[in-house]
Amino acid sequence: MVQFTGQGSRMLRFDGKVIIVTGGSLGIGQAAANLFARQGGSLVIASREAAAGSAAVDTIVKAGGYAIHVAADVSKEADVQKLVVATLDKLGRIDVLVNNAGMHRTGDAKATSLADWERMMAVNVTSAFLCTKHAVDALASTRGAIINVSSEAGLVGIGNQVAYNVSKAAMIELTKSCALDFAPLGIRVNCVCPGTTATPLVEALVAKSPDPAAARRQWESIRPMNRLGTPDEIASAILYLASAEAGYATGAVLAVDGGYTAQ
Repeated sequence: MVQFTGQGSRMLRFDGKVIIVTGGSLGIGQAAANLFARQGGSLVIASREAAAGSAAVDTIVKAGGYAIHVAADVSKEADVQKLVVATLDKLGRIDVLVNNAGMHRTGDAKATSLADWERMMAVNVTSAFLCTKHAVDALASTRGAIINVSSEAGLVGIGNQVAYNVSKAAMIELTKSCALDFAPLGIRVNCVCPGTTATPLVEALVAKSPDPAAARRQWESIRPMNRLGTPDEIASAILYLASAEAGYATGAVLAVDGGYTAQ
């Protein structure tokens, strides 16, 4: 297995570890994959888009790290099984699973179609359930860690996005339930709840606004810290929960939202 230290022979936090990141080709997922690689981890990036996945792998490899891409729609059980088998065949183990794949749509209960509701649940919740289900035996053998990426919207109600809110709240309960179920196996399960983060998706939404500068100010001003988060800040929280430093944490829900849910 290729390892990346970047600092001579000094051991890094994830030397020898294999990390799966779903939705790892963009935004928070890509930032987390890059940071794991800089800390010595071998990355398996799962995403539906082959071109974006290959580009994310190239970024890591060019920096001296190790990564592969597995094309998978993790809301589908057959694709998740393929992802786990490919990881074990190629790298022999799984130490960390980051359930980051997700989508966002607006709409209240009246405006949201059943098809949109079901797709949101499949992508945001079922994917994490399936990845956990099929990776748990491998994670037990390494006494590994699962980090679920929820949202501030899982902690408080936010208007006009009912399906997204419910899906992210479900991710928190999935975290707590699995933390209890799998603690006897030595698997820790924790959750990060990002606030609005300056990902490519968010930047595109801002750019499409009639007044982008005003839209950005509005999103920033509702937070005590008066700014958006960065993908690297959320990635750092994910890495902490995956690391040995957080070895006593399981079932934890860490809000990284500029103080939004503290109000």
